[in-house]
Amino acid sequence: RVSSLDGFHGALGEMTSTTAFVAVSDISQGGIDIENSPHTRRVKTVFLAKRHAVDDMKARDRCMDNMRELFRQFMSVLIQEKIRLEENNVFIDPRISFHEIDRYFFTGCACAYFQIAVDTYTDLSYNPDEWLTPEVML
Repeated sequence: RVSSLDGFHGALGEMTSTTAFVAVSDISQGGIDIENSPHTRRVKTVFLAKRHAVDDMKARDRCMDNMRELFRQFMSVLIQEKIRLEENNVFIDPRISFHEIDRYFFTGCACAYFQIAVDTYTDLSYNPDEWLTPEVML
């Protein structure tokens, strides 16, 4: 687990005994949409990294091809999970983009990420009891 792009960069610096890894952000961005059907949105980031020989662009291209294929495999599982989640009123945003990180981000390592946004129903019914002061609640 990493927290943000900076955390991912830090994890790359400690990547001495492995040639590739997947890291999932332990934080999420989000907010509440109060329109027609109120929901809370949480966005999780999945980072991918694979080492290659420094200054070998063909090796970097092969690494990126591997990560694109890994992304496709993640999506093939997620499409099945989407059906199960919708039965519990949890909805995955169908637009999931794959982003390649600039080759100068970390020398000798191809990096990419994708984000998954999940929406859950949020009950925004006004409850006056939630707004009572502790003295009034006694």
